[in-house]
Amino acid sequence: MSWDFSTDSEYQEKLDWAEDFVRREIFPLEALELPQQQLVEAITPLQQEVKRQGLWAAHLPPEMGGGGFGQVRLGLLHEIIGMSSLAPVVFGNNAPDSGNAELLAIGIEENPESAWQREKWLEPLLDGRIRSAFSMTEPGAGADPTLLTTTAELIGDEWVINGHKWFTSNGSAADILLVMAVTDPDAAPRNRMSILVVPRDTPGVEIVRDIGTMQHPHPEFGRIGNHSEVVYRDVRVPRENLIGLRGNGFLLAQKRLGPGRIHHCMRWLGQSRRAFDMLCERSVSRYTHGSLLSEKQTVQNWIADSMAEMGAARLLTLHAAWKIDTQGVQAALTDIAIIKFYGAQVLYNVIDRAIQVHGSLGVTTDLPLEAMYKEARNARIYDGPDEVHRQTVARRVLRNYRSREVPSEHLPTRRAEAVKRFARLLETGADVLTPSVQEK
Repeated sequence: MSWDFSTDSEYQEKLDWAEDFVRREIFPLEALELPQQQLVEAITPLQQEVKRQGLWAAHLPPEMGGGGFGQVRLGLLHEIIGMSSLAPVVFGNNAPDSGNAELLAIGIEENPESAWQREKWLEPLLDGRIRSAFSMTEPGAGADPTLLTTTAELIGDEWVINGHKWFTSNGSAADILLVMAVTDPDAAPRNRMSILVVPRDTPGVEIVRDIGTMQHPHPEFGRIGNHSEVVYRDVRVPRENLIGLRGNGFLLAQKRLGPGRIHHCMRWLGQSRRAFDMLCERSVSRYTHGSLLSEKQTVQNWIADSMAEMGAARLLTLHAAWKIDTQGVQAALTDIAIIKFYGAQVLYNVIDRAIQVHGSLGVTTDLPLEAMYKEARNARIYDGPDEVHRQTVARRVLRNYRSREVPSEHLPTRRAEAVKRFARLLETGADVLTPSVQEK
């Protein structure tokens, strides 16, 4: 199979429109730091314009209310959306709502009896009429979901949920929480869990607090994008609130997170490019110690390294997207793991260099680099820490190799085998030019 680097002219026009729209309409909103209600009012007409352009919720198939772009096209769009932290909301692709919409869509496809969930939750989520949260991580279970302890016991026609969750993004602002819980404790580790939809106002759901982070050390409770600590005490939801099939929670989460990492990595490239532009602009503008920064070898190295790293990350990510489109998520698991840790590191590197070249200005809130830097540090942890993805890559690569007592490239062994194979040639010596000459 071949990989075509071209983008059809009609879609390129859409991408060009999107980049102009983000720079012209969304960048200015970043500087205002509007309260949440005012921000919602400001972005609503922008969301309507995105819908008119046919770029709303592009991550979902058309039958589920999305654009059905496929991962490569979607990746190219996300590269543009990633330039601004506000753009994903404007384009209907903001986490965790976009991933949760995918999760609901996959669950409906897996279990047609749950088709009613489309009208109840999926469509309102796509329209932006409700918000959602993905409640999986626990204080004692983050990178390894097989250690989850939150339980959901089926009693009659209701699931009874008990557990303690941590870092539930959007938890305090959500209308529904998608909770991963152990429903089958005696099953194999990856078949024990299911995902259930829990309306936030259900009795027993306690949003303990919004957790301060490096990015937002003083969170405003209930703000979209916050990360919540949540306790579930005898929370009862109907049996049919199950997403997909019982025991498939881990598999559903993997289907959600795989393509989702493509989106993350392409958005990081958008952020990287914005930081890179600031790096280059500063280098040709700042004069110090007898010359422009752009004439200093160290700064030139930063620019060259950043350009190379971004190019490599972009190709790796688009190749993973192409694999998903042509062969499915399962075939792209190694590629997805690679781009997660590599893309996060590239994002961090480029922003760090842009800060360094700006000196004291770079660490102030007068530039967006300060906020971008804190988000870049988070990128190396969320959706699985870098170390886990590196381990995944190594394990999957090593499956193709077998233990050998003598190395396959051991020259004495290879020489002995070659002597046997070419014995006739060696016996005749240099007089033999080719087999055809010898026969004559």
